[in-house]
Amino acid sequence: MKKYIVAVVGATGAVGEEIFKVLEEENFPIERLVPLASSRSAGQEIEALGREWRVQELTHDVFEREGVEIAFFSAGGSVSEEFAKSATKAGAVVIDNTSFFRMQEDVPLVVPEVNAEDIAEWKRSGIIANPNCSTIQMVQVLAPLHRVFEIQRVDVSTYQAVSGAGKKGMEELVNQMQKFFAFELDSVEPEAFPHRIALNLIPHIDVFMDNDYSKEEMKMINETQKIMHSTFPISATCVRVPVLRSHSESITIRFKNKVDVKKAKEALQQAQNVVLLDDLDQKLYPMPSIATDTNQTYVGRVRVDNFDDHILHLWCVADQLRVGAATNAVRIAQKWIGLEA
Repeated sequence: MKKYIVAVVGATGAVGEEIFKVLEEENFPIERLVPLASSRSAGQEIEALGREWRVQELTHDVFEREGVEIAFFSAGGSVSEEFAKSATKAGAVVIDNTSFFRMQEDVPLVVPEVNAEDIAEWKRSGIIANPNCSTIQMVQVLAPLHRVFEIQRVDVSTYQAVSGAGKKGMEELVNQMQKFFAFELDSVEPEAFPHRIALNLIPHIDVFMDNDYSKEEMKMINETQKIMHSTFPISATCVRVPVLRSHSESITIRFKNKVDVKKAKEALQQAQNVVLLDDLDQKLYPMPSIATDTNQTYVGRVRVDNFDDHILHLWCVADQLRVGAATNAVRIAQKWIGLEA
């Protein structure tokens, strides 16, 4: 099998670190790694694939100089905006983890379990976009149910871990909890979030738009429709919760066809990279503690509405750094290799 020169932009960030782990776990065909970051992090050593690699400074010419063939970007939208085209001009395929390219018409937005066929459009821009973390786990659950019952509407409330804000968000929760146990929580000044996150819930992720939805909520709405090639209405309420890793979602789905809960569970059981955990007698249902550091989306509490047999309610959980970012990106790259082979 051909091996590839692989760059990771944002190599020292939370998602970058997970990408290295997933590449190793998946035995990805790598000839050489090119870890890239800002000048502040250049020169650091990172450990991946059983050896040390020196982080290089991200520049416009590094992709051509290093012969990069696959470039994972996970350093923020402004970095992707500035440098992604330099990578594609050098002949690399860019798999972008930021929101910058997601809704651009010539850029496929891909969750491999749902719309892997869209990867074939990558040559239009040289870029494949990785969706929002909350979108990824939701469409993995929606797609198999849509094929069976045909979705008419989706309402989702998210319970998003601080990992969604990267290392700074995770550190802020830990630091605030330490302050709590030292009876100093009242003195905490929030930085990563608009309010204190320890022992709190914040119904505010990203900025608010003119329609009073947050940008995070609109990402879930618009991205889901693009990925699933559908226009069924969606409403989202996104909430930050004091959980370190793994996002949870409560999803209500209205279908065109009457729902059979047994068939719904069978569809979910057969869905790729989805794990059904739904045994109430054994108190078995998805939780962040189960999903963290895994590559699956867990779904449970599957039940038909008490008043409308066209409505299904369920609960799903997935690791935001893995399923919601690094794992999805690596799976896109694996599918891309299959197309190019």
